[in-house]
Amino acid sequence: MSRVKSAAAGNLLGAASVAGAVLLTFFYYGIFSAWELWLFAGVGLVLGLVWAWRVKMIQMPQLVATLNGFTGAVSTIVAVISLQGAGPNAFARGTAGLALAVGTLTLTGSAIAAAKLHKLMGQNPTVWKGHRAITVCAILFMLLSVAALVLFPEWFWLCVLVCAVVSGFFGVAFAVRVGGADMPIVISLLNSLSGVAGAVAGMAIGDPLLVAVGGIVGASGLLLTQVMCRAMNSKLTDILAGKTSTAPVAEPMKEAEAAPEPVEEALRESEEPAGDVNPSQLLKDAKSVIIIPGYGMALAQAQHLVKRLSDLLERNGAQVNFAIHPVAGRMPGHMNVLLAEADVDYDKMLEMDDVNLMFGSSDLAIVVGANDVISPAAETAEGTPIFGLPILHADRARNLIICNYDLSPGYAGVENPLYTKPGVIMMLGDAAETLQTLIDGM
Repeated sequence: MSRVKSAAAGNLLGAASVAGAVLLTFFYYGIFSAWELWLFAGVGLVLGLVWAWRVKMIQMPQLVATLNGFTGAVSTIVAVISLQGAGPNAFARGTAGLALAVGTLTLTGSAIAAAKLHKLMGQNPTVWKGHRAITVCAILFMLLSVAALVLFPEWFWLCVLVCAVVSGFFGVAFAVRVGGADMPIVISLLNSLSGVAGAVAGMAIGDPLLVAVGGIVGASGLLLTQVMCRAMNSKLTDILAGKTSTAPVAEPMKEAEAAPEPVEEALRESEEPAGDVNPSQLLKDAKSVIIIPGYGMALAQAQHLVKRLSDLLERNGAQVNFAIHPVAGRMPGHMNVLLAEADVDYDKMLEMDDVNLMFGSSDLAIVVGANDVISPAAETAEGTPIFGLPILHADRARNLIICNYDLSPGYAGVENPLYTKPGVIMMLGDAAETLQTLIDGM
C-alpha cells in the first residue's frame, strides 16, 4: 500500500481478507445456518457492487466519508449490545461506552462531511456563536456520559441515550465548522476514528481480531491526519476544539460582485492573455512543463483533458510532470485518484517537496483549478488563515498559465497575488473549456 502502483492490489488483498474474516467468524461460532447473517451480507455485497459501478471518481470523497460513517454506526450498535450484556464488569462497560461515544460522533461527523462534499450543505464553514466553547463542553459532557455508563448501570438506557446524543452533537459541531480547505484533514481523522471505534468495540466484546484491525486503521489514519495537519499548517487540537484553519467567505459570485475596483479591473484584464504573450506559443516552445491540478479540475471533471494536453506536450518534445499538493482536493490522494483514472503515469505524479526543486528550471507551469496551495500569500500574509501553509512554488517557473474559474479567494478567504502578477496568463472559466482552448491552440 506504500506504492501507488501496487495500491490497487493492496485494496483487493484487503477486501479478500475481510471476506475471509467474515467466513472464519461464521465457522468459529458455528453460525453458517443463521440465514439472517447471509441476508444482510448479501445486501451489503449488492450495495457495494452497485456503488463500485455507479459512483464516479469525482464522488469518491463523499463515498469515503459515508463508509467511515457506516463503520461508526456498526461500532455504535456493537457497543449498545455489549453494554446490555456487560453486567457489573467496569472494564467491559467502560470500553463499550467509549465505543458508543466514538462510533456515534464518527457517524454524525461523517454524515455532515458527506453532505458538505455532495453539496447537500454549504461547503463553507458554519460557525456558531461561541462555537469553540460549545465543542469543548461537548467533549467534556461526552467523557462524563461514558463515566456515567460505568458508575450507574441501573440507569442504563438513560446513560446510553445521553452519551449517544452528546457524542452525536459533538460530531455535528465539529464537522459543520470545517470548510472545504480542511476536508482532507477531516476525512483522514474520521477514518482514524472509525478504526478506533472498531478497536474499542473489539475490546468490549473480547474480539482480538477486531481490536487488531481497528488498531491498524486507527493508527494509520492518525498518522495520515498528522501529515495532513503539517501540510495545512494546522494543529489537530485546534480542529478538535472547533478552531479550524478556514474562515467563512462569501460565495464566489458574490465575492466577485463585491470586490473592490482594482480586482474588478484585474478580472477584466485577465480574460485575455497578458501583454503580447501567446499561451499557444508557450505550449509549443516549452521543453519542461509542470501541471498543478486542484479541486477545480475535479469539479470540471477535466482530468481527461489534462491527460490529452500532457500527451500533446510530450509529443512536442516536452517533459511533463504533475505537482501534487498533499491537501489538494477534498481527501488525501484526491488528485492522484483522478489523474490515475485518466491513465496518467504514476511516476509523473510528484510530491510537493520533490517538485518544488524543479519549478525554477521549468519553462512552464500550468495551474488547473488550484488556489491556496499555490498562493505566495501563504508566505507573506501574516495573521491570515493561509499564513504558513506550505505551497507549490508555481511562481518560480519561467512562465505561468492559470486556468481557474474566477479570481475569487479560496476557502481561506485570502486573495492570491499571482492573479495580478505581471506576466501571468489568466484563463478564467470552467477548466474543461479553458483546457480545450489550450489543446486547440496546439
